[in-house]
Amino acid sequence: MNNNKKVIYWLLTGCILIFIMVVVGGITRLTHSGLSISNYKLISGTLPPMNDTEWQAAFDLYKQYPEYQKLNQHFSLEDFKDIYFWEWLHRVIGRFIGVVFIIPFLYFLAKKQLSKATVKKCIILLILGGFQGFLGWYMVKSGLVDRPDVSHYRLAMHLTTAFITFAYTLWVALDLWYPKKKKVNIPFRNLIRFGLGILLVQIIWGAFVAGLDAGWIHNHWPLMSDGKLIHETVTIEQNPVWKNFVEGKSGVQFIHRYLAYVVVAVIGIIWWKSKKMTCTVIQQRAIVVLLVLVLLQFVLGVFTLLLQVPVILGVLHQVVAFFLLAAMTFTLHRFSK
Repeated sequence: MNNNKKVIYWLLTGCILIFIMVVVGGITRLTHSGLSISNYKLISGTLPPMNDTEWQAAFDLYKQYPEYQKLNQHFSLEDFKDIYFWEWLHRVIGRFIGVVFIIPFLYFLAKKQLSKATVKKCIILLILGGFQGFLGWYMVKSGLVDRPDVSHYRLAMHLTTAFITFAYTLWVALDLWYPKKKKVNIPFRNLIRFGLGILLVQIIWGAFVAGLDAGWIHNHWPLMSDGKLIHETVTIEQNPVWKNFVEGKSGVQFIHRYLAYVVVAVIGIIWWKSKKMTCTVIQQRAIVVLLVLVLLQFVLGVFTLLLQVPVILGVLHQVVAFFLLAAMTFTLHRFSK
């Protein structure tokens, strides 16, 4: 680690900033603030409106779009300022992440402190970061046409790319932190890879639930509404039937709530199998943390559903998903090389 300490700290700083951005993004979504800024100005948009005239101009622009016209005609300027803040903060953090990545990257590159392999990985990170910024505006744009909400597909792309960017940044940092090679139990490593894949699918469907506001229905557990394991609305909201599971509120929630059991089961199997293996202390602790986090996330998911998605629980559910992905990434890295 000593030779790469500054680079590792830089990458971990990026991880922390991405985490903060995801948390603020979750608050932005849950407070319905994401469509408050209807344009995108890379430089001048860094500062919020600075006087009454600028605030009124921003509010007048907001009035031209569906969210105000169909949902928020009762809004005063003060109401608008409240939702403007979260979207503005979310965008500013995104710009700050870009600066924090690019300037140190160029410095380390000039000082020849990055290996060729690390440079290639950092270029991938740069592409992921730029793509994430594009997806943010692409998502917002979908809510400025004819409906007062963003496309849940675009929301899922935006959120999932943020998670993947974080996981890959952490992976690059871990490559530098633990440069020594070790023997790999390939079947066990592949099981963790499978768990990571299932977790990412669950994150995608979580974004679908958020984008469709599907957490406000079937607020019962362990069964869905009316004491049913599978509510009849799961398969009849959309046509053909498969669309229910990607576009129907009931169908999307059905996938997300029952896929949670699969995630818990897979991580439980990882923990159980690890007990029969010779593991290092770090590996053992990583798997224990993974198990604790997935159980905590499951409980949070249940209470978030039962209480109809209060902002604090919705944000915590997303935060723990982030920690769970971090733990899964760390665990996979520790069993991969």
